This record gives sequence, structure tokens and C-alpha cells, in this order.
Amino acid sequence: MRPVLRTAIVLAASLSTVAAAQQVDFPRLSPNGSTGQLVGITDVELHYSRPGVKGRAIWGGLVPYDQVWRTGANENTTIRFSTAVKVEGHELPAGTYGLQTIPTAGDWTLILSKDADQWGAFDYKPEHDAMRATVKPRPGVRFEERMGFRFDDLTDESATVVLAWEKLEIPFKIEVDTKTLVAEKAKDTIRWQTGYQAANWCIQNDTCLDEAQTWLDSSLALQQNFNNLRALALLRAKRGDAKGAVAAAEKALAAGKTAQNPPAPALVSELEASIKEWKAKAK
Repeated sequence: MRPVLRTAIVLAASLSTVAAAQQVDFPRLSPNGSTGQLVGITDVELHYSRPGVKGRAIWGGLVPYDQVWRTGANENTTIRFSTAVKVEGHELPAGTYGLQTIPTAGDWTLILSKDADQWGAFDYKPEHDAMRATVKPRPGVRFEERMGFRFDDLTDESATVVLAWEKLEIPFKIEVDTKTLVAEKAKDTIRWQTGYQAANWCIQNDTCLDEAQTWLDSSLALQQNFNNLRALALLRAKRGDAKGAVAAAEKALAAGKTAQNPPAPALVSELEASIKEWKAKAK
């Protein structure tokens, strides 16, 4: 093989390898988009592709009536909820859902599907629907060249998601039980140990006894057990309430006997000895 031909073949092979390794990115005809909103303490996120009008007839044309539409372009449009929600009155657990619609000349059908990872609606299966609801389109506030979503009417417990494209808007309502969610989160975050530990430090150091009572009250309201009842007994004794100390100490011993993790025997013996002293003072 001639040297020139051999060089040309090697060069062509090299260029082919480089081209395969370095692919050029071009703008998408329907670029990706996303939007999100915090509703109370619930994250709501939408991911979609944004087709353009480009002078075309959209409704009943590019987007046929009475057929399942991916509600965008390219990959499936998805919506994610970080907590349980209601969508148009339908209860849904936290998770990510495929968002499809069935457009018509009148009311539309909103579909949230358990199949979130699809390309378009080609493999859509109605038996995998998480919910369906009827929603009413309305005239858009302005012409939208690119399809998109926004959040309206935001409160701590609800928001309206609006699909807007061309001269049309399709709203649907999301509701969250924010009060219950906050209460449940507080229970997980605020435990009996927090108030007990603060109060116990004050008792051991014979200081901030008024605050110790407040902190113990908060601990006991969450859970009563050997530790915080014993601390209550010690606090009452420090404040000269021997009778109250005995009552709290006896409740502590009873709680210790039924505890899944019993208290240390030394602490039990110490508290029993203290009860005898406090009973003598209470006479």
C-alpha cells in the first residue's frame, strides 16, 4: 500500500474515532423546562418539554382531540410531590407521576399515571392510572408561544397548577394538609429527651429551676417515663415539695418496671432511698 494512501486511511479512522467521542449538542426543537413550588412544606416539581406554536393550529390540529396527549413533547411530562396531596380532590401518596391529558373541544381529562418514565404517551396504560379528573379549560391571559406551567392562587395549603399554551389555559388544584404534616414533623423532631436533658442539667447544677419546670412539662407532655418522672421528683424536692417529690418518684418507679429498657438498678435503689427521706420530711 502506498504511503500516501496508508496515511489517508489512518487519518480517516482517527477522525471517525474523534467524531464518535465528541458529539455536537444542537438546540432541541422542544427544549426542556421545569418549574416548582413549595406549598406549605410540600415540594411540587414539574418537568416537561416545551413545544412551540410556530404558526400551527394547536388544538384539534397538532394536538388531536379525544386522544391521550403527553402534555408536552419528547419524554413524559412528570409531576412530583414530596408528601401526600390531593389533586382535584383525589388523594395521592408522595411520589412522581406521569402527567397526561385528553384534550377535547370542551372539558379535558387530567391523568396522573404511575408510569413516570416513558417517552411520550405511546405506551400509556390506563390500568396504571393513579387518578383521573375532569378539568375546564379557559382563555389564556396572553398568547403563549411555548407551552409551560405556572402556579397560581398559592396558600399554605393549596395551589393551582396552570398549563398554558397558545391561547388556552388548563388549571388544576393541588391541596395539602399542611397542619397535619407540620404536627407530624414536629413529633418526629421534638422528642421527650430535649426538655428532659435541659431540665436535668438545671437540677444537677441547682440553677434555672423555673425554666427546668417548663422544660420538664414539655417533656412529660410528649412521653412519661422513669427518667423525666425521676427528674420531676428531684426538682420538687429541691423546691421543698417533699410530698410532690414522693408522688413523682413512685410514678417513676412504676414506669421503670414496665419500660422496654429498664433503668439502671443503681438509679432505682437511689430513688427508693430518696423516697424514704422525702416521706419522713412530708410528715
